Amino acid sequence: MNTPASIKFGEVAKFIRGITFKPTDVVEPYSQGSAVCMRTKNIQTDLDQNDLIAIPKTFIKRKEQFLVEGDILVSSANSWELVGKCSWVPKLAYEATAGGFISILRAEKKRVDARYLYHWLNLPQIQFKLRYCGRQTTNISNLNFAQALELEIPFPPLTEQKRISAILDKVDAIRRKRQQAIKVADDFIHATFLDMFGDIPAKISKHPFSPIRSYCEARSGKSSRSVLSKEKTDYPIYGGNGINGWATLPLYEEPVIVLGRVGQQCGIVHYTTGPAWVTDNAIVLKILDKRRLHPVYLAAALQNSPLRATVERLDLPFINQTMVLDYPLPLPSIGEQNKYIRLVSRIMSINSVETESLKKMNGLFNSLSQRAFIGKL
Repeated sequence: MNTPASIKFGEVAKFIRGITFKPTDVVEPYSQGSAVCMRTKNIQTDLDQNDLIAIPKTFIKRKEQFLVEGDILVSSANSWELVGKCSWVPKLAYEATAGGFISILRAEKKRVDARYLYHWLNLPQIQFKLRYCGRQTTNISNLNFAQALELEIPFPPLTEQKRISAILDKVDAIRRKRQQAIKVADDFIHATFLDMFGDIPAKISKHPFSPIRSYCEARSGKSSRSVLSKEKTDYPIYGGNGINGWATLPLYEEPVIVLGRVGQQCGIVHYTTGPAWVTDNAIVLKILDKRRLHPVYLAAALQNSPLRATVERLDLPFINQTMVLDYPLPLPSIGEQNKYIRLVSRIMSINSVETESLKKMNGLFNSLSQRAFIGKL
C-alpha cells in the first residue's frame, strides 16, 4: 500500500478550551444544575471517572463545551512531560465539561475517524512533538494550540481510517486483558498491606504512627534536558509518571523512592531499582536508617497513604517535601517489614510473567501503530 497523503490535522479537528473556575465554585457531582468537570487527573489510559468534581452549568457558556462521545481530552497545561497526554471520551451517563488545564479535541467526523485520530495522537513521536508545542512557564508548560494544529497527519480515505482503527482497537483490547491480570495482582498486594499494617487513611493500625523525618531525607530532582539520551541506556529517567526517558548518566547511584510533586501525578510513588535520574517534577526520598525503615516498605506505605487527599482539590495539585516528611505513617518493626517484603516478592515473581507478556503486546501494538500510519498495515 502506498504512503497516504498528509494534511494538517487542524483541518479536520479543533481544540475547545476548558472552563475556568475557583475551588469555591465546586459543587457536589450530579447535584441539580451541575455538570461534571474533568481535570488533568482524569486523563489516564482510560478516562478516569473516579473522584469526580462538578461545577454549576451556568459556567458553561457554549453548547460545544459539553463533552460528547468520541471527544478526546488533551492535557494542555501540565508538567512538560505530560503536555499532550490524551484520553478517549466514551459515552457518559452524565453531563460533563473540561477544566481549564485540559482541552477538548473534537474531530470533524464526516472527514476523519475519531479513533484513527486518537491512535495517531498516542504515537510516541506525536506525543513528543506535542510536548515541544508547549510554552514553558515556571513549572508548567502550556500547549500552543495553533502550533499543534499545524502537525501533519497521514490522511487515507475514511473507510481506510476505520479499518486501521478497528485493527488497532482489537490488539489494544488484548493487551488490556494483560493489564487487568496485573491489576488483580496489585490489588492482592494492597490487600496484604491492609491486613498486616492497617488502613492509613482511616488511621487504623496496630503499629504506632510517626512522621518519617527522623529516618529519611527529601530532595528535589533535577531537570533532565542536559542528560537526555536518544538511545536506551542503563539510566532511566524518573518523573512523577514513572520512567519517561533515558539519561547519559545517573543522578542517584542507589535505589531511591520517587514521588510525583505536581500535576496529575502528584503523590504517585515509584521505587527505582538501580542508578537513575530523577526530574525536577518529583521528590526523592533516601533512607537514612535502614535498620529502622526498609525502602520497599516505605514506598508501599506511601502508596497506601492519602497524601494526595491532603492537597486542596485544585485542578493542579502540588506536594512539597515538608508535607511528605511530616506525614504520619505506621512504623512496624523491621522484622515485620521484611516479612511483608518476602510475601510481596512471591506475588511479584508471578506478576513479572504477566508484565513480560504485556511488554511483548505493547511492542506488537506499537509496531502495528507505526506501520498503520505509513500505509503498511
